[in-house]
Amino acid sequence: MNPSRPQHAPLSGFAIVDDCLQVGGMALTRLAERVGQTPFYAYDRALLSARVALLRRCLPSEVQLHYAMKANPMPAVVQHLAGLVDGIDVASGGELQVALDTGMAPAHISFAGPGKTDGELRRAIAAGVVLNLESAGEMERAAVIGNALGIAPRVAVRVNPDFELKSSGMKMGGGPKQFGVDAELVPAMLRRMAALELDFHGFHIYCGSQNLKVEALREAHEKTLALALRLAEAAPRAPRLLNIGGGFGIPYFPGEQRLDLESVGINLGQLLPALRARLPQAAIVTELGRYLVGEAGVYVARVIERKVSRGQVFLVTDGGLHHHLAASGNFGQVIRKNYPVAIGNRMQGGPRETASVVGPLCTPLDLLADQMDLAQAGAGDLVVVFQSGAYGLSASPAAFLGHPAALEVLV
Repeated sequence: MNPSRPQHAPLSGFAIVDDCLQVGGMALTRLAERVGQTPFYAYDRALLSARVALLRRCLPSEVQLHYAMKANPMPAVVQHLAGLVDGIDVASGGELQVALDTGMAPAHISFAGPGKTDGELRRAIAAGVVLNLESAGEMERAAVIGNALGIAPRVAVRVNPDFELKSSGMKMGGGPKQFGVDAELVPAMLRRMAALELDFHGFHIYCGSQNLKVEALREAHEKTLALALRLAEAAPRAPRLLNIGGGFGIPYFPGEQRLDLESVGINLGQLLPALRARLPQAAIVTELGRYLVGEAGVYVARVIERKVSRGQVFLVTDGGLHHHLAASGNFGQVIRKNYPVAIGNRMQGGPRETASVVGPLCTPLDLLADQMDLAQAGAGDLVVVFQSGAYGLSASPAAFLGHPAALEVLV
C-alpha cells in the first residue's frame, strides 16, 4: 500500500471474523454457498435499518423520510424499507407496482419522472398515489384521465429550480432540464390548475444528488425553502407537501470523506421554523435513495483465473460491468476511479500485491479494480465490491454479451 496515495474512507459496516467478511451475520464463503452461485449482490438488512435510525437521530423529527426506489428496486429491499420509512418515490409503472405491493399507503407513494404514459397516469390515479407533474401537458392529461375515472388526481408540481446543488455528482435541476417545470413557469401552471379538478398537494424541488459537502446542502436547502414560499403564493390551496429532495452522498472513491449528517440536520433544523410559520400544514419530506441503501450492499464475484501479463497481475472473475456498470466507471464517471474492493475471504491476513480485477467480457472496459492493493488471490477466491447497494444490477447492461445474470439476496 502506498501511504502517499489518497485512501478510501474506512468501511465499518461489515464485520470481519477469521479473516472473512461477514454479511448479515454470515461468513461470505458460507453465504456464497447459500446463494448457490456467483456473481451476486447481497444487501444487509441490519445496515439498512441502522441507516434509517441514523437519519431519524440526526434530522429534525418533523422531516419525513421517503425512499427513492430507483436506487435499488429489489422487492425484498423495498419491502424491508417500507416498514421503516414514511413514503416511497417511484419512477415507472413497474416500480409503482412494487411499491403498492409493500402495503405502503398510496397517499404516501409519489410518482416522478418525465414521459409518463397515459397508461401509467391512469394506474397511478386509480391507485391514489401523488403524481409529481413534470409539465403543463402532463397536468392536462392527468386532469382528463381523472375526469374519465371520476377521481380527482392527487398532484404535486415537480419544480426545476433556478439554482443547482453545487458539487453534486449528478445535477437534476438548474438550467435547461428534462425534469420538472421551470420555476418561472410554475405560477402560470398553478393558476391553470385552479380551473381543473386536481387535488393539489404541494411541490417537489430536487436539484442534485451524491453530495458530500455540508455547505452545499445547506445552501440548497435555503434556496429550496425560499423558492417553495414564493411559489406557494400562486398555489390553488395551501401546500400540504414539500419534498425538498435529497442529495446526500456516500464516499465511493479515494480521498472522499463521509457526509457530516449531524451538521446537515442542525442546519436544516435552523431553517424550518420560518417555513413552518408560513406553511404550517405542509409535511416536509426528504427523498433519499443512495444514502439509504448504497453502503448496505456488496457485489461478489469469484476469481476464475489469476493471470500475469508483462508483470501486471489480473484477477479474472465471473462478474463485471454487465452486472455492476458503476464500478467499471461507465455510469457517469469522467475519470475512472476505483470503488472500494477487497478479497472477501482474505480480508486481513496473508501477503498482498497490486492487482487489477477484470470480468469475463471481451472489452477492456470490463474493469472492476485498476491496480489496487489487494490480498494475494487465486482461482476460487471471492472479490467483493463495496458501496454496491445503489444503482447496481438494475442500472447495468445485464444482457451484454449473453453472460448469466447475477442474483440478489437480502440477508
